Amino acid sequence: MPLRLTDRRAWMRAAMVVVYGGIGIVHLAAPDRFLPIMPDFVPQPRLVVILTGLAEIAGALALASGRLQRACGILFALYAVCVFPANVKHAIEGIPVPPIPDSWWYHAPRLAFQPVMVWWALYAVGLIDWPFRRAQDSGTARDERRESNPT
Repeated sequence: MPLRLTDRRAWMRAAMVVVYGGIGIVHLAAPDRFLPIMPDFVPQPRLVVILTGLAEIAGALALASGRLQRACGILFALYAVCVFPANVKHAIEGIPVPPIPDSWWYHAPRLAFQPVMVWWALYAVGLIDWPFRRAQDSGTARDERRESNPT
């Protein structure tokens, strides 16, 4: 049985909790590993890595608790936009960050996936419905026509 829309969002939020919680832990456990990919315009890069780790963990906990879900979605979407310069620097300069592969087979999909991360955050908390809304609406309208016109 396929997941209903609400189930899909719940699964996506649960995945976000795991992904961002895990990334946040890595930021705190090994902040120096992220320093080489920090753009030069970022002040106090080590502190920024630690603060982003704390923010990721706090956001994951808030998302898991169900409180502030919409705010978490907006902030995780903005976060995905804000880390894009570091991802670009990592890719263009070919900075080795073990165990991450230093290859365009890794970097190209990662950069292309960044807009998906923004969408994921907004969709998972119900701020947007695209692309699933249209299919759901047409199915609902069809079911309503059947109920009002039993033949």
